Amino acid sequence: MIKNELNSHSKGDKRKRVGILGGTFDPIHTGHLILAETAYEAFSLDYVLIMPNGNPPHKPGQVNASMTQRTRMAELAAAGNDHFRVSDFEKTPQDYHYTYETLEFLVEKHPDTDYYFILGADSLKQFHTWKEPKRILRCCQILAATRDRMETAELKKHMERLEQEHGAHIHPLETPNIDISSNMLRERVHRGQSIRYYVPEAVNAYIQEQGLYSENHRK
Repeated sequence: MIKNELNSHSKGDKRKRVGILGGTFDPIHTGHLILAETAYEAFSLDYVLIMPNGNPPHKPGQVNASMTQRTRMAELAAAGNDHFRVSDFEKTPQDYHYTYETLEFLVEKHPDTDYYFILGADSLKQFHTWKEPKRILRCCQILAATRDRMETAELKKHMERLEQEHGAHIHPLETPNIDISSNMLRERVHRGQSIRYYVPEAVNAYIQEQGLYSENHRK
């Protein structure tokens, strides 16, 4: 069930610490969930908001499953974990959804909440190309996922540049090296190969039920 994050504010509460894991989730997989769980534990978050992108500007025409289907897969993946919540905030049919717009809305709606935006190292390296990076960084702190306790010189350089140019607050997030990508999973399904254990069983069953990513699949 989707948690209505946009209407959950209550006055007088202590400040909340909320992680945001955005993505196309096409499909969501075990690596996403481990990343969210690691952030929850490492930074003592109240919960992690899993937010499928509605129409991501960096992937025009490249999303395979519909917003409804991707949101449903996220719900199935998050089921049973009381500190994961799923938001379909970006389901509206506007041209593009920019991260800074979503974050500014959340910050205005929830002044009692500190937001922690969870990013992979590859995304952090491209962060300067995002729309309005300074406005994003005014709204949240960044949790930058690093693997196997390795903080490369290149990644450190990107972190320092964002801190110097935009006043960013960036924290390394140590995560295990799990080499899974949504693109790989779509290709496996397309070839008729199993994705069992790569995704939660309920997500696997939904993909099969909907015929997602198969040769005959149409959104």
